[in-house]
Amino acid sequence: MSIASALRQIQEHKLILPAIQREYVWKPSQVVRVFDSVMRGYPVGSFLSWKVLPETISRFKFYGFMKDYSAFDNRHNPVIDIPTDREVVAVLDGQQRLTSLNIGLRGAYAYKIHGGWSNKASSYPERRLYLNLLGEAPENELGLKYHFQFLTKDDFDVAADDETKTWFPVSEIFDSAEPAAMMQIPAKYGVGNDETAVALVAKLWQEIHHNASLHFYEEDVQDIERVLDIFVRVNSGGTVLSYSDLLLSIATAQWKGDARAAVHSLVDSLNQTGMGFNFSRDTILKSGLVLADVSDIGFKVKNFTTTNMSKLEADWDSMSTSLHVAVGLLSDFGLSGGALTADSVLIPVAYYVHYRKLGHSYRESPGTREDREALRSWVLRSLIVRGVWGSGLDTLLRDLREIIKAQGSSSFPLAAFEKAMALRGKSLVVTDALIEDILSLEYGKARTFAVLAMLFPHVDTRNVFHVDHVFPAARFDKKELAALKAEDGTAKFTAEQIAELIALRDTLPNLELLPGLENIGKSDKAPDDWLAVEYPLQDDRSAFLARNALPPTLPHSIDEFAALYEQRRELLVARIKDKLKTQAPEPATSSEGLSEIALDEALAEGDDED
Repeated sequence: MSIASALRQIQEHKLILPAIQREYVWKPSQVVRVFDSVMRGYPVGSFLSWKVLPETISRFKFYGFMKDYSAFDNRHNPVIDIPTDREVVAVLDGQQRLTSLNIGLRGAYAYKIHGGWSNKASSYPERRLYLNLLGEAPENELGLKYHFQFLTKDDFDVAADDETKTWFPVSEIFDSAEPAAMMQIPAKYGVGNDETAVALVAKLWQEIHHNASLHFYEEDVQDIERVLDIFVRVNSGGTVLSYSDLLLSIATAQWKGDARAAVHSLVDSLNQTGMGFNFSRDTILKSGLVLADVSDIGFKVKNFTTTNMSKLEADWDSMSTSLHVAVGLLSDFGLSGGALTADSVLIPVAYYVHYRKLGHSYRESPGTREDREALRSWVLRSLIVRGVWGSGLDTLLRDLREIIKAQGSSSFPLAAFEKAMALRGKSLVVTDALIEDILSLEYGKARTFAVLAMLFPHVDTRNVFHVDHVFPAARFDKKELAALKAEDGTAKFTAEQIAELIALRDTLPNLELLPGLENIGKSDKAPDDWLAVEYPLQDDRSAFLARNALPPTLPHSIDEFAALYEQRRELLVARIKDKLKTQAPEPATSSEGLSEIALDEALAEGDDED
């Protein structure tokens, strides 16, 4: 069929989306690229559809195509009610392309302006797709020929004075179904005598309304399991299909309410906690399976039974509350989307909260401080040690769930957790290799904040803290270092020494956590000068240095940095060994360093979805 014909069917809800479809994820550049392909007459791919008969419609929920997409507040497809007295066609493969065509020809795309606040609507101005009728696309790496671009109303108004561009809103082509209406467009935009412009408008109309460029392959079987299997197979070649999409599809059909809306709402709400998180639907749904005490928590179609879905639905409200408390705790521990290296750590925290029926008061009560510290210690250490939240995740989560049920009724079972993890080859024990790995962590890396928060528990991570350079980064300017002279007039540092200094600048021994405002005030002051002003009393200075594992005196010039670095490194080694010590003995391991139990599990679960 033609593109215009497909979009009219989308308008009339004759062409729809089943709940198994993921949401719209294409970027503006991808939309532009598909329109460039359309203009060139290139094939934009085939589509797989499913003819859904009236008797099957009631077993599924269906959604409409996105038309006016906003990355701020309109990212979810609209639910539509389908009459059960007629058949419909659901798209199994090709949603992203059809949605892009729908947005470009009928709607708008609102994405965040560079540097804008992510929580303000004004940072997401509405943009519509335009075609420049006066020239081809500027030179670009994507190989685009035609000059399509998303513009705001202000962009369009500003461009009115640019003689090299005449921006034409692409949506007017869709609205001009008849050739006569199309022929009036060039004159309307003042380019009726420009042969190039007239040809561009005619070509776009031809590709949208006349050419049957969309090829659909239709499946008419009504067996849902077969349709799911087809869907997984055809989508495996593109963006990897998340099995949570399948869970949502079946849950949506079986829940009394709207499962998809419930999950999306919860994910959005959790991600707005504290400084913001980036939890995916997968993590939240996996949490639901664990909290509902479903025995097999793998994302496999066979686990999405009516019984399991009923458990999720029945306990959804209380599980949502527990997840909010758990994410609040992670925020209290100083974590956020940028500093959380493994989202899966949320799941055992949420189960502990859920099992004990803990509320938000647990986060602040003096009576639970010791328990929170044990939980905080485990969370941060599990994020510091590499590989804890990788392979064998489902087995680990089941083990930790059983430990909480057996030993977590009154306090966090830290020692039992550590023992079980060690048996799975995920030990939190401090080794020389781990120490070296930690000391090599760099400024700006997600694990760095977790390490500093773990090593310096005096830091109240519920407040805003910055990762700060002990010796200011600004004083490591390569040119300035090269210009420094020794007493005899020779260069103070060789090129090799300068390179070494710069290499050490951003690593852990030169990093600390400071309150945000204090760090801003510190700026690039010499460490000893800043310390004397900030802490004029000797006792206060000594206390600050001890709290942050710093040597008794801080340097004034770059000449003393190497000595500071070595001293701080030794102090951090001692601090790491002290703060990261485990509560359980390390079990014997095989010669490969992996416990035999863990090795057996790894072989048995080699193809698990983690």
